[in-house]
Amino acid sequence: QVQLVESGGGLVQPGGSLTLSCAASGSIFSVNTMGWYRQAPEKERELVADITSGMSTNYADSVKGRFTISRDNAKNTVYLQMNSQKPEDTAVYYCNADVFQLATRWSNYWGQGTQVTVSS
Repeated sequence: QVQLVESGGGLVQPGGSLTLSCAASGSIFSVNTMGWYRQAPEKERELVADITSGMSTNYADSVKGRFTISRDNAKNTVYLQMNSQKPEDTAVYYCNADVFQLATRWSNYWGQGTQVTVSS
């Protein structure tokens, strides 16, 4: 089995910064794309940013220039540095990963989610 464990959420003031982390563990042979999604109340889940194992990145227009995604392939960990945060960034943030296991081949996994609240 594979687990994605997120950390780093919390309350931040507008203009502030937070860093989220997500570590994948379990029977992992390799991890391809890792990403962060978010879901605000009464809204659909949306992609925030993702990054391939080759370090190619992709960002939602709403976070470009403010958020930075990175990863440590040796640790199967992805990070999301969030700067200049706005109230509209308030959401539950979910980690996502495409994982290759010898027994099951490629599967997609989700973390449990971490709340980020931007408020004064």
